[in-house]
Amino acid sequence: MSAEGPGTGTPAPGHRPGRAITDAHLHLWDLEASAYAWTHRAPALQRTGAWEQVGPALAALGATRVVLVHADDTPGDTAHMQRTAERIEAGTAQVPAMRADVVAWLPLENPAQVEHLLGDAAFMQRVVGVRHLVHDEPDAGFLERPAVADSLHLVSRAGLALDVPDAFARHMDQVVRLAHAHPELTLVLDHLGKPPLGDAPAMDRWRAALARIAACERTVAKVSGLATSGDGALEQAVDVALEQFGPARLMFGSDWPIAPTPFDLGSGTSGLLERLGQESEADQRQILHGTAARVYTRAGQARG
Repeated sequence: MSAEGPGTGTPAPGHRPGRAITDAHLHLWDLEASAYAWTHRAPALQRTGAWEQVGPALAALGATRVVLVHADDTPGDTAHMQRTAERIEAGTAQVPAMRADVVAWLPLENPAQVEHLLGDAAFMQRVVGVRHLVHDEPDAGFLERPAVADSLHLVSRAGLALDVPDAFARHMDQVVRLAHAHPELTLVLDHLGKPPLGDAPAMDRWRAALARIAACERTVAKVSGLATSGDGALEQAVDVALEQFGPARLMFGSDWPIAPTPFDLGSGTSGLLERLGQESEADQRQILHGTAARVYTRAGQARG
């Protein structure tokens, strides 16, 4: 399917030349590779999101690494990300080569198949984490099913992280239970759990839930997707995240192409990068690059 469409927008303000960025939450999907049924709830996203659309703007922003995050619970989506990551690492005349890794989907209800895939060198070549669209599961307890728990033990043993998407309010306390049940598993809270920005009572509940997660040693969070949370006024959420997790447990992600203006990189990242630009250079390095370098390691690599 053609990748043509509106431009990605200009690079986000706040960029300083020479600042290395890891986009730890980038979606690239192909409607011919998988169904992405959830996009029917967001018609503006019902078209292919390709590297050629966003790569130049990310490179201009200073990106040196991207983490492609799964968007459909199918082997086809993961296979598409693997092929795309290979192309990104090869580079083009328009976009220089950069490291590309994958947060993949695994059939967590089938531990035997999970074990097989984790032992498949071709499948695992660029895999740094695992995710399942738990927010779309009819069973809110999916991640705590016995068979899934067995799979998560295998994921942990392989040295991979587990991303938990859109956790507030359905899955916030579940993340805490998972952290206790799987103390060796690194848990990544996507988008700070989608704080209900602009709703003061709900924000108080979110803050308390986030504190319980942050108290668990092997949890980290992504400062991403905030421009589409509540009213998008992200400053309070970033302040809370810095207070509770600290920069060494936070990662920046664009969440492209899901943004206030779909397929526009700047609309989803400019305000966030401006806010992060208020932090010290050392703290920015952690959030923009260092945390992802430690958390998202390929299977078999030692974590720093």
